[in-house]
Amino acid sequence: MVADIARVLYHESTILSRLDEMAHQITSDYADKELTVVSILNGSFIFMADLLRRVPLPLQIDSWSVSSYHGTKSRGQIQFRQQTIADVRGRHVLLLDDILDSGLTLRAIQERLATESGAASIRSCVLLRKSVTRETAIDADYIGFDIPNEFVVGYGLDYNEQYRNLPYIGVLKEEAIRRHAR
Repeated sequence: MVADIARVLYHESTILSRLDEMAHQITSDYADKELTVVSILNGSFIFMADLLRRVPLPLQIDSWSVSSYHGTKSRGQIQFRQQTIADVRGRHVLLLDDILDSGLTLRAIQERLATESGAASIRSCVLLRKSVTRETAIDADYIGFDIPNEFVVGYGLDYNEQYRNLPYIGVLKEEAIRRHAR
């Protein structure tokens, strides 16, 4: 698996240091507020666990399974794998996602929450923001790292359900993409 990585962008120690900073800001911004964190599975589960252990606030956690990727590209079609959403009426919602790429997934989730939830506020937090022209005008409120327009894996991010368990974020080699293509 390690041989499939062209280069490491962020080692675990760098990621955890950045999460300390993000957690401090989130804790400050949501002090004395009713907070519900909604993580987007499966890519954000490691990010969620490591970040939220650093946020010393009472909060509720929910996870949604949402998908827009097939291979290395967003399909542009968002699939929600659950019919109901958590009751967040009057609560502040923080969406956690692994990567902001096309913006379609984050936009679809925000729109669904805005129309169905009655949330007091909806903000977003991503581990990575890819440097691309987005199909939709959207940005995250909290951003871990900006990355180039390359396909990355590790620290929860996958390619065809592989590489999630790498303790760093790395660029996947083209030959590995071809070898694991479905």
